[in-house]
Amino acid sequence: FKFAIDDFGSGFSSFHYIKKFPIDYLKIDGDFIININKDEKDKAFVNSIVTLAKELNVQTIAEFVESQEIVETLDELDIDYCQGYHIGKPSEEFISLR
Repeated sequence: FKFAIDDFGSGFSSFHYIKKFPIDYLKIDGDFIININKDEKDKAFVNSIVTLAKELNVQTIAEFVESQEIVETLDELDIDYCQGYHIGKPSEEFISLR
């Protein structure tokens, strides 16, 4: 199993979780991503989260990736994975584990 913290950055308890549990992924809250090209504060927060994750050997996932411009910015910031409508629409499909 691998573990992820969802909506990282949306509350201070996120830092407690990353310290206490063996986390593999930080899923960065979409509120920081959706306007990353329009708001320098969002970009600074995401950059800080990525720096922290890299120091802790944790991979990053960005939510709410809505455009190619956001993908390019996230690539510059060294985000590992992206999800959102630009990547693919949500699906009701699922896979069987058995």
